[in-house]
Amino acid sequence: MNKSSICPRFEKAIGLLSKRWTGLIIYHLLDGQQRFCTIESAIGISGKVLSDRLKDMEKEGLVKRDVYPETPVRIEYSLTEKGRSLKPIMDEIEKWSHAWLSEEGDHPAAAK
Repeated sequence: MNKSSICPRFEKAIGLLSKRWTGLIIYHLLDGQQRFCTIESAIGISGKVLSDRLKDMEKEGLVKRDVYPETPVRIEYSLTEKGRSLKPIMDEIEKWSHAWLSEEGDHPAAAK
């Protein structure tokens, strides 16, 4: 791979995945279909930002939105095949984080 010229697709992928909260939303949805409020409370994201990220991810084909015509209407989000294909990457990031990053409370600077 010639790193002096970055592949436009790689750059697009990194841009998409590096948007704040996107990785955490994907990671959370790897557990299966979730309601908006469940995602919101699980990762501590504002409703506006979550809505924006889900729309972006739906546009990119990573997430699908299912609407159930109940009273009240139930909306659930899940990963598409394209979104689920990120699982090996997310698993490797998780392994890397356990090997190389300390928890916030364990950081030597936090002990001061």
